[in-house]
Amino acid sequence: MKAKVHVFLKPGVLDVQGKAIEGALHGLGWGGVEHVRVGKTIEFDLKAAGADEAQAEVKTMCEKLLANTVIESYRVEIVA
Repeated sequence: MKAKVHVFLKPGVLDVQGKAIEGALHGLGWGGVEHVRVGKTIEFDLKAAGADEAQAEVKTMCEKLLANTVIESYRVEIVA
C-alpha cells in the first residue's frame, strides 16, 4: 500500500515561509493571493493487511514522529 501524509501548521501558528511566499507573489503582481500556508508531504510504501490497519499505523507514526501535533495538523491518505 502507498501512504501519503500531508502536514501543515495549525491555524493561528505563524507560517514564516508562507508569509515570505505571499509577499513574493504580491511583488510579482499576484496581489489577490492571501493566507499562504506551506506544508510538507511524506510518501512511502507500507505493508499492511488492509486499509484500516494501514490508516491506524500511519496515524501512530504521525503522532510519534511525522508531525509535531502541538503546532501541526496532518491528513493521511492510503492507496491500495
